[in-house]
Amino acid sequence: MVEPVGKIDKPEPRWQAVLALLAVGGIYVALPRPLIVGPKWALPVFIVVLIAPTVVAHRMGKHSLNRTLGIIISSVITLALTASVGLLVAAVPSHKEAPVALLCSGAELWLTNVLVFALWYWRLDGGGPTLRDQRREFGSRSFVFPQMQIEKIERDRFHIDGWRPGFVDYLFIALTQSSTFGPTDAPLLARWAKLLAMAQICISLTIVIVLISRAIGVL
Repeated sequence: MVEPVGKIDKPEPRWQAVLALLAVGGIYVALPRPLIVGPKWALPVFIVVLIAPTVVAHRMGKHSLNRTLGIIISSVITLALTASVGLLVAAVPSHKEAPVALLCSGAELWLTNVLVFALWYWRLDGGGPTLRDQRREFGSRSFVFPQMQIEKIERDRFHIDGWRPGFVDYLFIALTQSSTFGPTDAPLLARWAKLLAMAQICISLTIVIVLISRAIGVL
């Protein structure tokens, strides 16, 4: 379903992914202190410090370094998210957090989960945004987006000739999976995507189950 196209599109914008990373850092700072491992400033500073060389590496054409730094950032924020969810689970039986504060914390972690896995999908699909730009292929190698299911002869009518997914498309996948606990309009093809989707859904389910249990007084 992946086809080369002759049309040369503009390079995929990176500012959306950078904004998502900054949002993750901002949400982390907003979490209550008991849900954070280590200093509260550590993750936001780490993100900001690594974003700069990642952007510079991209501008200088050092794509391997750019990809490596991107994967390091995603790995660290995933670990921070997992640790905070674990602390959330541990904090609920103690009843130390007020119900409203607990609800807000759960919502923040749920949103962080969406952003973190959107960054993973964006970073890994088709070898990453740089390779997707270089190949100039129609569609995706890891997901079946609705645009890819339209017959080639009909693509001009929908103005999607030469279409490739961008960060917003991966964000939508992550959002719907965290909302419905399963794939929606973009079936998964690659095994890595399925593994990440299972991890994302498990984290979302954990957050939701904990909050519902606390609300009805089970925990």
